[in-house]
Amino acid sequence: MTRLTPIGRKRIRHYALAAAGLAVAASFLAPYAVMALDSLRPSSEALQSPATFLPRNWTFDAYREIAGDTRFQNWLKTSLIVAAASTIVVLLVSVPAAYFTARHRFPGRPAFLFLVLVTQMFSPTSLVVGLYREFFEADLVNTYLAIIVTNAAFNLAFAIWILHGFFASIPLEMEEAAELDGCGRVATLLRIMLPLVKPGAVTAITFTFIAAWNEYVVALTLMQDDDKKPLTVGISSYVTGYEQHWDQLFAASVIAIVPVVILFTVIEKHLVGGLTAGAVK
Repeated sequence: MTRLTPIGRKRIRHYALAAAGLAVAASFLAPYAVMALDSLRPSSEALQSPATFLPRNWTFDAYREIAGDTRFQNWLKTSLIVAAASTIVVLLVSVPAAYFTARHRFPGRPAFLFLVLVTQMFSPTSLVVGLYREFFEADLVNTYLAIIVTNAAFNLAFAIWILHGFFASIPLEMEEAAELDGCGRVATLLRIMLPLVKPGAVTAITFTFIAAWNEYVVALTLMQDDDKKPLTVGISSYVTGYEQHWDQLFAASVIAIVPVVILFTVIEKHLVGGLTAGAVK
């Protein structure tokens, strides 16, 4: 029996890991492939038996129909507004909060950081009844502001924690040098500190945008006007007990993931740097 050399064992291990990685990637991509293919077949074909992986009749009618659907346009606009506004609010609040907690030792600081962490343990689903009651009393049900505030609140803790680690890792001497050059506290934060924590900020922006984009339960509860529903809630209208447009549902779902894919493509380099650098002080 021929024994493998160290180089041979290393090569086999390399190919085995590559094959395992491809298998895992294929298992994650398979649902998206099925969704994309089902969007290219007529809705009636989706229920035919026996089912086929590839469409029998290829068509782009579903994409043309939803592109001209004013409801879909309104849902897409709502999702963009809510996700972008929630991300901006989180960034505006988390940056000064993380900077202050990283640089100042004030009474109650550990308790504050612990409280920020505890908020991550609560799911919006468990609080949706209370949220609805509060927004109803404030006459904010069926408004963009209600969903924006909720999404920002539930994503703020993650942003503060990751930015806190980045600010704490920057040497204090850099701020002292900026002060000697005449920079005030705000100018130091904006001109010196923010560029240095850019990977962390990008990571916070990415996770906040995706969380707000994919949010469903709160939007389903607070948005009752069909024209103001976000995409995650609105596309369910294509398949109801009275009509089933599976091709339009899948086409809308494919379009819904495009902004997230574009976001990852643009900031992938900064995102990887933020996830790795934030773990080392």
